[in-house]
Order: sequence, then structure tokens, then C-alpha cells
Amino acid sequence: MTHPSGTQPAPRRTPLDAEERVRSEVNFSQLVAEHLVAKGRFRITADSPEMVDLWQTVARRVGEMLQRPVVSYANGRDIVITFAQRTANLTTQS
Repeated sequence: MTHPSGTQPAPRRTPLDAEERVRSEVNFSQLVAEHLVAKGRFRITADSPEMVDLWQTVARRVGEMLQRPVVSYANGRDIVITFAQRTANLTTQS
């Protein structure tokens, strides 16, 4: 099929099936955990609601694995996973 000059059809994405989703969460969690420990943050393209949801789930798993608070920020194109800022306890105990 020919396309007008310089244009390509948008790639079609096939949603992950349940097994692929589970494997992705497990494997990506290990990768992100290693990256966070080494560099403090992890950034990846997540330009669909399905991918944002996957990477947010990965971020939660990483927090559980490392037993540290982890946050994720998505902007519609990318997602950044990083350690949460530790806040000082502002309450005093008597």
C-alpha cells in the first residue's frame, strides 16, 4: 500500500494479555528497582493509558520491594519513577 509522501500509518498497539501483563510487572519491577538504587530515578515513554497504568503498578511494586516510598509522575507522554521525598515529622511528642 502506498502512502502520501513522508507519511506512515500510525502503529497499532495490541493490548497486553493477562499473562504478558504479569510478566511485564515482574520483570520491569526488577529493572526499575536496580535503576532507582543506582541513579535515583527511572524515566520511560508511557503514552497510552494502559502503559501509564502498567508503570504505576511497577512503581508500587518497587516501593514494596525496596521498602521505601516510591512515586511516579506521568505527563501523557513520559512517566518518571523516583523515590518519594522524605519529609520531616513536624509534630512533637510530649
